[in-house]
Amino acid sequence: MRSLHLEKKGLRGLAIAESFAPNSSKSILSGIVMRRDFIIDDFVFGSATLGGNDATDSILKMYDELDRPDVSYVLISGLIVSMYNIIDIRKLFDSLKIPIIGVSYNDSLGIEGALKHHFPNSFESKISEYHKLGKREKITLHTCHDIFVRREGCTLNDVKHLLDDLTLNGSIPEPIRVSQLLAKTLLEKGLSF
Repeated sequence: MRSLHLEKKGLRGLAIAESFAPNSSKSILSGIVMRRDFIIDDFVFGSATLGGNDATDSILKMYDELDRPDVSYVLISGLIVSMYNIIDIRKLFDSLKIPIIGVSYNDSLGIEGALKHHFPNSFESKISEYHKLGKREKITLHTCHDIFVRREGCTLNDVKHLLDDLTLNGSIPEPIRVSQLLAKTLLEKGLSF
């Protein structure tokens, strides 16, 4: 298992974000490899089924396609994507052996009610996957914005330090912001993966 070497200027991470239209069957997953000094090194793309269970495997495939052993962590914009396609952060960590960080931006009382509503015949498995994610931890960034994280393979202190370094303003770390823009643009252009 690799740790976060926060002292390295060239520390590289894979940041993943998504975009989808309500009438889509799949979302676009966009990944960028960005160094800690904001130099972009690579791109990778994938998809996840809206309401499905394939987002975790899609991220593993994206990581494999990159073939970048220099990627030291994965930063994901939300672990519940594509209309309740729940990312298994533990499976990602166990497979990749690098820190995995899921970031969200709003406090929440949970999604059990929404899962029961949207998946009346299969909500038990979705709720079980959701509970496996564990509790989110609040971090106040140097920008004075609060964010919420789930993490595997790294300390909360390391996550705060890393996200402070990667967030220029507001609450969205720069690698995620760029990845979100890329996914949104690809969606608007009608591309799919």
